[in-house]
Amino acid sequence: MSTNLKYLSLGILVFQTTSLVLTMRYSRTLKEEGPRYLSSTAVVVAELLKIMACILLVYKDSKCSLRALNRVLHDEILNKPMETLKLAIPSGIYTLQNNLLYVALSNLDAATYQVTYQLKILTTALFSVSMLSKKLGVYQWLSLVILMTGVAFVQWPSDSQLDSKELSAGSQFVGLMAVLTACFSSGFAGVYFEKILKETKQSVWIRNIQLGFFGSIFGLMGVYIYDGELVSKNGFFQGYNQLTWIVVVLQALGGLVIAAVIKYADNILKGFATSLSIILSTLISYFWLQDFVPTSLYSSMNDWVGQVQWLIPVIPTLW
Repeated sequence: MSTNLKYLSLGILVFQTTSLVLTMRYSRTLKEEGPRYLSSTAVVVAELLKIMACILLVYKDSKCSLRALNRVLHDEILNKPMETLKLAIPSGIYTLQNNLLYVALSNLDAATYQVTYQLKILTTALFSVSMLSKKLGVYQWLSLVILMTGVAFVQWPSDSQLDSKELSAGSQFVGLMAVLTACFSSGFAGVYFEKILKETKQSVWIRNIQLGFFGSIFGLMGVYIYDGELVSKNGFFQGYNQLTWIVVVLQALGGLVIAAVIKYADNILKGFATSLSIILSTLISYFWLQDFVPTSLYSSMNDWVGQVQWLIPVIPTLW
């Protein structure tokens, strides 16, 4: 049963990661009449869906008793305000990260985004060493240096890009800065969250409810500050369609999938899932979206990322 759950969580993680990247990229570049949906509102809706899903899971763990569910939520959240407030920091960072991913995929093709985003392995390693006192071997540090070099090669412009005088619809620099900032926020928030989980005995689902609560608050603040005028003019759900809801559901599913991987799988399986996701994203981005042409530098980097995933089994799975 345990083995089946491992491979089931592996398959779901590959599906969720690949589908989210591709559908998010497609939804942000699809040309339709009327206003485009606001990424800030999509982040808020995803957080609310995640809270609802986690409450259902806690309800199931409480033997489907509403009284037991109410007692658990009251005892673990309301009666422990300081423990709950600890989640405000990673929650705010995750909210920023989720918004940055929309910016990144609005300006980068899915394949380049997937590879560049693997720099979160490096940032997670650095924060793990500094915050959790983890120790990495020589080969593991070497693999991280290779990863950095490979990502730099991926961003190196090809001859065709240098010769082209046409301006692209999105700014690759903006997309790169967004994904790099997301890598740092992902690394810090993931390690901070792991530290909290190891110091307390609360369930992962309760922690996700706390994260979602603060994430919703921070997300609504972002909607008001950055898109308040657009929301008042065209509504909170402006531009939402079937594809938008798929993106929102996949984003909400991400936190639950990671929790399942933490519980049933391990770092090696998670790294394998990430490598498979990069390959699938590259193929679909090339054949279906037709917004990516692989170069020799990208192919080399793709191989390097696969090696790095296997060489660093001690990087925490929470990012």
